[in-house]
Amino acid sequence: MTGARPEVREDAFLGGRLQLYQPLSGHRAGHDAMLLAAATPGRSGDRIVDFGAGVGAAGLAVATRLAGIDLTLVERDETLADLARRNGVLNGIAARVCTLDVTAGAEVFSDAGLGPDSADVVLMNPPFNDSERHRPSPDQNRRAAHLAEPATLDRWVHAARRVLKSGGSLSLIWRSDGLAEVLAALGRGFGGVAIRPVHPDAGKPAIRILIRAVKGSRAPLRLCPGLMLADEAGLPSKESLEILAGAQVLAM
Repeated sequence: MTGARPEVREDAFLGGRLQLYQPLSGHRAGHDAMLLAAATPGRSGDRIVDFGAGVGAAGLAVATRLAGIDLTLVERDETLADLARRNGVLNGIAARVCTLDVTAGAEVFSDAGLGPDSADVVLMNPPFNDSERHRPSPDQNRRAAHLAEPATLDRWVHAARRVLKSGGSLSLIWRSDGLAEVLAALGRGFGGVAIRPVHPDAGKPAIRILIRAVKGSRAPLRLCPGLMLADEAGLPSKESLEILAGAQVLAM
């Protein structure tokens, strides 16, 4: 893609410790990215790959928490990939950016340095809105970032399974009513699945699910306590504030 750079705004995340250039229009990172980052495990020296990274929000948030990781951001949109590179520099984080479609084949991944069994951790926030039930946005980038085709999740999980080492961890966020789809996709090659529902408050059904799974594990499924974004008074809950400020990691 060529031409002038889009208009951007610099937004603060993690209590101001992470600054991100984001387009003024189209898909913009928010709470989902920070929740995904908080649910992603890792340690110094790990190779961590963020699928569908956008401007790099979730992956860079993980790198802000975990020093010394080898971070790769995968994004198919060249404009967003360019912003991800700029955001790495802006935050002093060494991040490799691959302009690559997550659904591409193994050879394309290998050519980009993402061969089989090469990553310790994959995190991803795939497009998850059902294209048959949601009115598509007129903005092309926003539409691509949010609307899932029937095979989207299977293809993304397949790519993660291929890239991950045995025992490697996959973290993802998905809509709550799509739990059956997630479990079906993870049933091929993953185990040790942990599920954490995310609720607007204690009186409302979950709107998101955070999932962690381990390649090749035979451990049983675990349903974790729900995360309440607001308390009984309707104010942001203490736990959600700490997570969004980067002061707490989500136990899974």
